[in-house]
Amino acid sequence: MTTAHALQQRLQRGFTAISAIVILVVLVALGAFIVSVSTSQQTGSAQDVLGVRAYEAARSGIEWGLYQQLRNGSCVGAASFVPPAPTLAGYTVTVSCAATPGTSGGPVTYTVVSTACNQPAGAAPGTCPNPAPGQRYVERRLDVSFNQ
Repeated sequence: MTTAHALQQRLQRGFTAISAIVILVVLVALGAFIVSVSTSQQTGSAQDVLGVRAYEAARSGIEWGLYQQLRNGSCVGAASFVPPAPTLAGYTVTVSCAATPGTSGGPVTYTVVSTACNQPAGAAPGTCPNPAPGQRYVERRLDVSFNQ
């Protein structure tokens, strides 16, 4: 009787070891999944910040182009610049302005296009858009049309 009892105890110890290993494997897989989700969230958040900064840089280009036309009367052509603000210093903005004469003597339509990116093409300050961007490339384009 003691032999049967000893055999039963050994079998139960083996089952406990297998259960512990299965639980450890499940916990490791759960931990890896949590790390993966956390990394994806941080990468997405960083891309969002880059996108907002690119939008603000493009918006500064629109404001510059509108100022050139409305105050100086000379917003025709294209120009590139780097915004001076510390948070936008890594971005380049390319602004182009075009004038379209109105039909039958109507008002002239001006179109200001501002494209901002964080990896400009060519030498500094370069131009946007970049036809061969690297990783984490962000670009925003804004268009404004008005009659004058």
